[in-house]
Amino acid sequence: MVQASVSPFAIPVEGMLVKKLIGRFLIFAAGFYATSIFALEVTEPAAAAHGYPALYNLDGKKLADGEFRQWVEDHLLQIVITYKFPDGGSFEEKARCRQQPELIQEHWSWKELKGERVQREFNVDFLSGTATAHISKDNKDVSDKVDIEKGRTFAGFGFTLALSNLRKRLLRGEQVQLKTVGFSPFPTLKPQVVTVKLSHGGLDRMRMSGRSLKGDRFIVHPEVPAIAKLFITVPDTKVWLTNPVPAGFLRWEGAILLPNDQLIRVDLLPGTNSGSVEPVESKR
Repeated sequence: MVQASVSPFAIPVEGMLVKKLIGRFLIFAAGFYATSIFALEVTEPAAAAHGYPALYNLDGKKLADGEFRQWVEDHLLQIVITYKFPDGGSFEEKARCRQQPELIQEHWSWKELKGERVQREFNVDFLSGTATAHISKDNKDVSDKVDIEKGRTFAGFGFTLALSNLRKRLLRGEQVQLKTVGFSPFPTLKPQVVTVKLSHGGLDRMRMSGRSLKGDRFIVHPEVPAIAKLFITVPDTKVWLTNPVPAGFLRWEGAILLPNDQLIRVDLLPGTNSGSVEPVESKR
């Protein structure tokens, strides 16, 4: 599977009062209809895998070829995902997760390169609670502490692992709250922790690499309070897992990294074009 970061968000600079109001409400209280969890049981343990996904725009035009590598080393699940663009640019995402006694993400990083030169880079160390950001063209570096709840806070590929293990609960109609780490855009790049709500959006069919495939659509929705929505637009992230089981990654859609980045799509099976989604009735 491939995925960029889930739900990084933007905080525009609109004066000190706005900053204070947004800062006060960004970490949103849990809604009564969603379940907060304190330990994510591993029901679908991940093992070694190697694939070649592709990255597209939302119109289905192919933008980059990808490679996905996943393996277990020292009892930790290691993930490396890369995309290479025709102009020599590339994206690279890395993640590390522990699967026993429950699912806990320990590290996440993402960087954009032009050739060998890093353009943007973001890192989250979930164990130390440290998040860093770097943007080369603006000569901007940020490092700050964030309040990580281990086993409840995820980023990037970690959310696909979480969804795989929450699949049965979400298919029953349950909504589950987790957390993610996001970064404000330039000039602050300040990292913050945001609550996100996971839910099942339906069963879809889509064309991919000349085949018609079914997948369950799951939605990762940032719980941004009403007052912050006046200044922040944060797109949902959508993840499709294969149907029927076993549930593996099929498709991902969302912003590249920051919410004002381009919206993109990643397909498990590479092809010249990527087909749109059509809802179908579930026959479970």
